[in-house]
Amino acid sequence: MAGHSKWAQIKHKKAHTDVKKGKTFSKIVKEISVAARLGGKDAESNPRLRTAIEKAKEVNMPSENIKRAIMKGTGELPGAAYEDVIYEGYGPGGVALLIATLTDNKNRTVSEIRHILSKNNGSLGEAGCVSWMFEQKGYILIDKTKINEDDLMSAALEAGADDFRNNPDEDNYEVITSPESLQAVKDSIEKQNIPVSFSEITMLPKNYVSLDGHAAEHVIKLIEALEDNEDVQNVYSNFDIPDEAMTN
Repeated sequence: MAGHSKWAQIKHKKAHTDVKKGKTFSKIVKEISVAARLGGKDAESNPRLRTAIEKAKEVNMPSENIKRAIMKGTGELPGAAYEDVIYEGYGPGGVALLIATLTDNKNRTVSEIRHILSKNNGSLGEAGCVSWMFEQKGYILIDKTKINEDDLMSAALEAGADDFRNNPDEDNYEVITSPESLQAVKDSIEKQNIPVSFSEITMLPKNYVSLDGHAAEHVIKLIEALEDNEDVQNVYSNFDIPDEAMTN
């Protein structure tokens, strides 16, 4: 799981910083609207909507904004019709990239993504060129200072987690679940008074590409440029780079 834990934490903190710029709110509103359109407005029976609402609450989005986003998704209020589109490609050092977008104009989005990639030593690939390198999973991070390894491992596996991982070089334990059981596992862990630092449904690489030096810096720059695009919701990659490259 090298690289994934630290990158997840950095993205989580960055989301709170970007609230000031309105970027985070805009992206979460899109996600809420699409989730409500596809699965209905009842968060209890719509896991994607429930996860999006949790993200909204984490960054202190007003409840009225959440309500309006849901109503736009269900058609009770007018709004743009966004759709999920996944783009695949490669970054510096040959790392794989899955770029998840929500867009109301695919021509605009693919043009902007191609431009960002080419400007940052990356390239857009064909559908299926890298998706086979990833698995969709539920992903939970728990601060190692909050609980000992054995207790958390028992709690996670009893709750239905697929895997538990302890990388000695990381500050967090990692709990891996199926996408469908993420919420149930998280709820079960929290009911045992174990605080969850971060959780999401993500695409985990099956293996990693090690990078250092300029290649590592260029990959981080590329991913940040992609995530800065208003249509991009998430960027998944299989890089493994030194801590100092992530924090520069």
